Amino acid sequence: MKLAICNELFEGWDIGDVFKCAAELGYDAVEIAPFTLCDSVVEVTPVERERIRHAAEEAGIEIAGLHWLLVSPKGLHINHPDATLRQKTRDYFLALIRFCSDIGGRVLVLGSPNERSTVPPHTLKDTWNYSLETFKECAAYAGENNVILCLEPLLSKSTDFINNPSEAVQMIQEVNHPNFRLIVDVYSSSCEKLDIPAEIRRFGDYIEHIHSNDDNGYCPGSGNADYPGIIQALKEIGYEGYLSTEVFDFEPDPETIARQSIEFLRSVL
Repeated sequence: MKLAICNELFEGWDIGDVFKCAAELGYDAVEIAPFTLCDSVVEVTPVERERIRHAAEEAGIEIAGLHWLLVSPKGLHINHPDATLRQKTRDYFLALIRFCSDIGGRVLVLGSPNERSTVPPHTLKDTWNYSLETFKECAAYAGENNVILCLEPLLSKSTDFINNPSEAVQMIQEVNHPNFRLIVDVYSSSCEKLDIPAEIRRFGDYIEHIHSNDDNGYCPGSGNADYPGIIQALKEIGYEGYLSTEVFDFEPDPETIARQSIEFLRSVL
């Protein structure tokens, strides 16, 4: 297993400085939220993409991939009743896939609760079918670009669409593409009262990525999540991907959060 840190907690930092800090603390990789770099990845020139990739290589750090994919540009929605908006969102997903590949990333986390929830007069079945259509197209393009799309079950207070691994795996099976996989987020899973080690064992064949945080939305080890059990289950399924720390409280400062997180994860690994 490799350890990664999400970059949005380093508010205002140049991405190259984030890479250096993460490497100095002992992380293997950084996971990037595109909105921290630009409003739209379409704006990122080939020269800037190469700069990002080179900065990571120079720091001796991997780029795990991307998450918080649809925070910007504003107004996108995966399964909106408006076909033009769905098409616009699909096109931006394709741009994100290309961007991830260009900078040397591996995974794209499909979270974005506000941009995937059911929009009236749609039913959940409509939402499912339009999402399936989008995901199939994007998975095929991900395969062409050697990256993996990871569908993230999110807590039900954030979205009504795909709240647990069982629902996510049903979608993954229907998409039926090797570049469309599952991410398990410890915070969301805890909020849904799931037995996370049991979920990992049950769906181990589909898991590509892990977001390591805790049931309080803060550093792994700061709450009540069963990390010894989670790590044991990941070892049992032969998981070799990233444990990528994502927190929702940036106090007291990014270096302290990053240091506490890696020290804890190392202790349980």
